[in-house]
Amino acid sequence: MVDAFAAQTADAQTKPIKLTFALIGLYLHIEKGFTGKMVQRAHMNLAKKKRPWPVFRLPAERGSITASAVLAAPEGEARHQAIDAWCVSVWNAFRESQQQVADLLENLVPMPH
Repeated sequence: MVDAFAAQTADAQTKPIKLTFALIGLYLHIEKGFTGKMVQRAHMNLAKKKRPWPVFRLPAERGSITASAVLAAPEGEARHQAIDAWCVSVWNAFRESQQQVADLLENLVPMPH
């Protein structure tokens, strides 16, 4: 949820590391099936080394699902499904950056295919 919110609300003042980590988190969750805890561990490992982070183009449309729509879903399975749909919606909005995110992650931490 944190990564979907960060990517969806990013603006010109957002630090590159924040948007990069948000997009990496969405990539790992949606494309690689990582759980929230697994994404959190990946973020911790990536944060250990200081490095310059890329600047991603911010799409005008950031996904049709919002945090408030997710919170309106009933707790339990419906909320979990809403969270996943929100993550997919935001990730799809960044479709032009998806390969850049995958390449960046592959160069930082080789991922099994």
